[in-house]
Amino acid sequence: MGNDRKTLIEQKKVIAKKKFSQNFLLDENIINNIIEKSGVDNETGIIEIGPGLGALTKKLIKVAKKMLIYEIDSELIPYLNDFFKEYQNYKLFNKDILKIDVNKDIEEYFFDVNKIIVISNLPYHITTPIIMKFLEDVNGIDSLTLMMQLEVAKRITSEPNTKDYNALSVIIQHQTEPEYLFKVPKSVFYPKPNVDSAVIKLTIRKDIFNNEHKGFYKFVHACFSQRRKTLVNNLYSTYNQFTKQEFIDILTTIGINAMTRAEALELNDFIALYKHFNTIKSEEILIK
Repeated sequence: MGNDRKTLIEQKKVIAKKKFSQNFLLDENIINNIIEKSGVDNETGIIEIGPGLGALTKKLIKVAKKMLIYEIDSELIPYLNDFFKEYQNYKLFNKDILKIDVNKDIEEYFFDVNKIIVISNLPYHITTPIIMKFLEDVNGIDSLTLMMQLEVAKRITSEPNTKDYNALSVIIQHQTEPEYLFKVPKSVFYPKPNVDSAVIKLTIRKDIFNNEHKGFYKFVHACFSQRRKTLVNNLYSTYNQFTKQEFIDILTTIGINAMTRAEALELNDFIALYKHFNTIKSEEILIK
């Protein structure tokens, strides 16, 4: 099974599957740039999601201490195992990353690494669920270097008072320090997708406020529920057990104008607003 990746594609032995959002990255310069920006070294444990034909894997496996690789497409597993049969520092799983206990694999295999980095060319249709799984359910991750649809990358890394800034921006910035790295044109993939991509890096924050996340995230989504409406109206629509005047009083107390829209608030404003709101009524009522 000695065929290289391009030959497999040219001979149509491997067909990209739309149901898995498969677009194989083939550009060596972009691959090198991803690895450099990720900060991987020979003491790092790498988690790679959706390696495809292993274009990124073939370089990561040479520089990382260990790799956990998850590929949902069973047809690619024999090729990947053949490509990397000379290496002993990886475990390849034919599993759906959204349905497994990654912590268990980390505990069993990454017991002797200094840091853990996620690196992936994410499937477009499940980008956000994968990111949130690692932020909410997986322990010990230091950073994530991820390629995704350009529009989503801009949203995650956007600043207040910009058109891309929304609830996802706030939620991810709550747990990470996001950095937009570079744009990736659609021409460097096979098959060529309809949109451009971008690579971002999410460094896990160690200073997040110690509150139950789901309540805060529901609150942030409520703030952005209708972009053109004010915070007061959006919050009242979701938490109508309170009066509009109560919301106005909360905003005024922490120095936010009652006519403000969610897109004008920074992360710390949302945290302060949520904490103050939480002191008025019990959390049980808040997140019902």
